[in-house]
Amino acid sequence: MRQLTQKLKDGTMQILDVAVPSLKKGHILAKNYYSLISAGTEGSTVKAARKGYIGKAKERPQQVKQVMDTLMEKGLVQTYRAVMKKLDAHSPLGYSCVGQVIDVADDVREFKAGDFAACGGLTASHAEVVCVPTNLCVKLDPSTDMKQAAYNTLGAIAMQGVRQADLRLGEYCAVNGLGLLGQITCLLLKASGVNVIGIDINESMVEIAAKHCVDLAIVRGDAGIENKIQEYTGGHGCDAVIITAATSSLDPINFAGSISRKKGTIVVSGAVPTGFDREPHFYKKELTIKMSCSYGPGRYDPSYEEKGLDYPYAYVRWTEKRNMKAFQDLIAAKKIDITYLTTHTYKLQDVPAAYDMIMEKTEPFIGILVQYDTDKIADLSKRKVVIDRVKKKQENAGVCIGFIGAGSYAQSYLLPNMPKSSEVVLKGIMTSSSTGSRSVADRFGFEFCTGNVDEILKDPEINTVFIASRHDSHGRYVIETLKAGKNVFVEKPLCLTLDELQIIRELCVQPNSPLLMVGFNRRYAPLTEVIRDRIKTGTMSMLYRVNAGSIPSDSWIQDSEVGGGRILGEVCHFVDYLTWVNGSRPISVHAVSMKEPENLDDTLSISLKYKNGSIGSILYFANGSKSFGKEYLEIYCHGTTCMMKDFRELEIYGFGKPYKKKLLNQDKGQKNEVLLFIKAVREGAASLIFVEDFLNSTEVTFRVIESLRTGNVIHL
Repeated sequence: MRQLTQKLKDGTMQILDVAVPSLKKGHILAKNYYSLISAGTEGSTVKAARKGYIGKAKERPQQVKQVMDTLMEKGLVQTYRAVMKKLDAHSPLGYSCVGQVIDVADDVREFKAGDFAACGGLTASHAEVVCVPTNLCVKLDPSTDMKQAAYNTLGAIAMQGVRQADLRLGEYCAVNGLGLLGQITCLLLKASGVNVIGIDINESMVEIAAKHCVDLAIVRGDAGIENKIQEYTGGHGCDAVIITAATSSLDPINFAGSISRKKGTIVVSGAVPTGFDREPHFYKKELTIKMSCSYGPGRYDPSYEEKGLDYPYAYVRWTEKRNMKAFQDLIAAKKIDITYLTTHTYKLQDVPAAYDMIMEKTEPFIGILVQYDTDKIADLSKRKVVIDRVKKKQENAGVCIGFIGAGSYAQSYLLPNMPKSSEVVLKGIMTSSSTGSRSVADRFGFEFCTGNVDEILKDPEINTVFIASRHDSHGRYVIETLKAGKNVFVEKPLCLTLDELQIIRELCVQPNSPLLMVGFNRRYAPLTEVIRDRIKTGTMSMLYRVNAGSIPSDSWIQDSEVGGGRILGEVCHFVDYLTWVNGSRPISVHAVSMKEPENLDDTLSISLKYKNGSIGSILYFANGSKSFGKEYLEIYCHGTTCMMKDFRELEIYGFGKPYKKKLLNQDKGQKNEVLLFIKAVREGAASLIFVEDFLNSTEVTFRVIESLRTGNVIHL
């Protein structure tokens, strides 16, 4: 299928051939009829992308700070990789569309193939086929005007702004900013019986509003504007002012204060600063300022948008989906008519010209639609895009690789470390995002990209699969890949359930089982090799302190179903590391956590006892300062003491002069583990892969959770 993309690096736009997105739980696939270009939101995105690096940095000071923090923590190489991942990616545009459902996930009951739907959100992009969660979709009557329905997202945003104003029949509301969002806001207000005042600095937009959606139209800057509004409102001022403008000026917020009545309400729907002047209006009038959060309740809540968990109707009457539905109902009932807003319609292949028009303002515009040729949309069965590039010689290719998932970690630590050799071929890449899989394919030289995991698992040439998707899919993909007879490298965690672990264990012990390696990279770090060489293995006492830092409770990592929580998701690293260092496996585990309001169990202490008599403590803290180092290790063994900081500094004391080593850049062993795994696959050397260690370390993390739940020492 085809999709509009741009690169943040230089603003280059392309109509790119990408894979049909994979259908996820709680989602629908729809072929687009129309999508809406939001000149304000998308225009600012395109403008930023077309700026030079200095201009980009000035617009994103917070991201510049993040880059500098990464540079200090991880060094130049990893910082460069992280930045280039963002700059080189094919980024989608668009967030409002309408089309016909062509497939639904197994758990979806509201929609079926053939239904028409209006969609919103970041996946409702300018593409021939989109995959959208059901709470961001509204079913439409087949007779609906598809062009009007394409305004779905803007309609919901305007609806939420009107709801925040909380107006009654016959009251007065001023709308400052008569662009696309402002015009729709005025239409909604007028349909609800509110007296509408429209204001804008653009005279032509004021004239258009006067014809279609406002009772009093005023050009901002005209003399006596406050007096006109006072006269129109009977000398009281506006009951509410909704700001739909986008500017860095404080004028909209202060002007809203000047035209409001006492105890009036100001709603900020647009992108404006809110540093208002306390005097003379806000303090004396006791004005209320409300922020309108995009489409409405549910926005930015993963449980609502991604998992499809609805809010109770009786307690949250108007969610973002219900706002969308109300907007579409008004269109269907012909209580509002937004046809006049569509000033331009472009075929998909011509869309870059629309953004040139927006940037250069070569002609007047309001609503710009993208129209799709629905008769020529690619067959859904063809979910693989073969990249046309010159292939290197592959006569001796012993390792043919497919990737499932390729987010930031994979693009920073796994893919860059693949050997550049004719013996290693990057065959196929699968991600849930169409543009994501194409970006990775182009950047690293894969032969094809896809949104269908079967294209990887059933490809006869692929003999090795790297799994770097979200945690909840690891166990399933490992099992499917092993059953397909392919070697597996899976990023931690290995799986999220004991049942999955048992199935994987049974598959691994079968005769001639493919290789399985888990991404416990720290055991392969250069400084770890020094520790193993100088201290050897044996009875030792170990302390591993991790200043992990906090992660919000609504992050997918903290979600027990998706990320598994931080014990399964990251503590597994440190369990595996202590096992590797002392050369023996745990025989008991006991864990205690510090209780906090959200019950995340991510500030905890773990005590481990090993078969060879060693003891280990893992102190995993989420409540420390991020400016302090993350990982600290101490080992005591036979009169020797070892101390390591963040895989950059190592000191060993005991016999003679202390040994000290400091690396220029942090190295946690990712390159070494990838090379070792490739070597094992190429040579068929199963002895290089410590499968039982990986299985054991994973089981221990489940027992850590069990110990926290029961308060008991768990014997293994």
